[in-house]
Amino acid sequence: MSHAYRAVGWNRQKRIYDGVLALGVLLYLAVFLGVGLLLRPNATAETLLIRALGTAAFLLLHVVLSIGPLCRLSPRFLPLLYNRRHLGVTLFGLALAHGLVSLFQFHALGTLHPLVSVLTGDGAYTGPGPFPFQPLGLAALAILFLMAATSHDFWLAQLTPPVWKALHMGVYLAYGLLVAHVALGILQPETHPVLFALLVAGVAWVIGLHLAAGWRERLADRPLAGADDGFVEACRVADLPPGRGHVVTLAGERVAIFRYDGRVAALSNVCQHQNGPLGEGCVIDGLVTCPWHGFQYDPANGSSPPPFTEKVPTFRVRIDGGRVLIDPRPQPPGTRTEPAELPEAAT
Repeated sequence: MSHAYRAVGWNRQKRIYDGVLALGVLLYLAVFLGVGLLLRPNATAETLLIRALGTAAFLLLHVVLSIGPLCRLSPRFLPLLYNRRHLGVTLFGLALAHGLVSLFQFHALGTLHPLVSVLTGDGAYTGPGPFPFQPLGLAALAILFLMAATSHDFWLAQLTPPVWKALHMGVYLAYGLLVAHVALGILQPETHPVLFALLVAGVAWVIGLHLAAGWRERLADRPLAGADDGFVEACRVADLPPGRGHVVTLAGERVAIFRYDGRVAALSNVCQHQNGPLGEGCVIDGLVTCPWHGFQYDPANGSSPPPFTEKVPTFRVRIDGGRVLIDPRPQPPGTRTEPAELPEAAT
């Protein structure tokens, strides 16, 4: 977390993360090329390189899409989420290299403009024959480019988090286009059952993880019982682990409840950085800390410490006989709302 924009704020963890990522990509490409030469000695080096780059990008896309739901299912995967954008930019680099080598290999030396050749050169959109697969890959590459180009926090701030998030949800459209690109590009000319099984397994993995994470989130959205004066019983004091968050849903909005220093406070569960789940974070030095990228908020007023300016709504809290009661009507972002004091027996 930094109040100033820098190209990349590398620290020791980021260097290790990126070093492991780069080493993994290089090892994959080397193994793919070596095995490819052994199994298909007649294949050209360019063809093997195109397939190595393409499969590396496609596998990395599966990893990127798996991180979010895995973090919803277990906090052990949060270190992967911390630098997920590095994975996304690496994915785009591999996909771009795959596209450029393919463009030169198959389209650069013809009479047509290379991009025109890509759009018209590998089949017919109607009628008999194979359906063109290269335009699908080109469309996916364009989406990945937009995501990589806007991956920095500067663009997050300029576009605003909702717009930025909506733009980056385009990764699912890119994934669908690439699944079709691979299916039509590989499975039309080669009907080997192993290739088909691998593609189906990858799609099933991504869909299954998202369904499992969605089911878990649905369980957290159960309606809560009402109480007097418009307050709602959110949980028991005993349900709140000291220094950690607890998430409930009030009036359709997720609220993060924190017990810290003998007090209980409630604020919006949505971090203003990348919509991260504040309730899955913890209290560090008296500040609620988002588990995704470390953005912090004062639990009493929902404001980030200076010089940061992020603010989230707060909620009025009351303790009654071991019950935590919350007014479901949020206070404006940054409004100071006194935390509820816990009885000495509960602290």
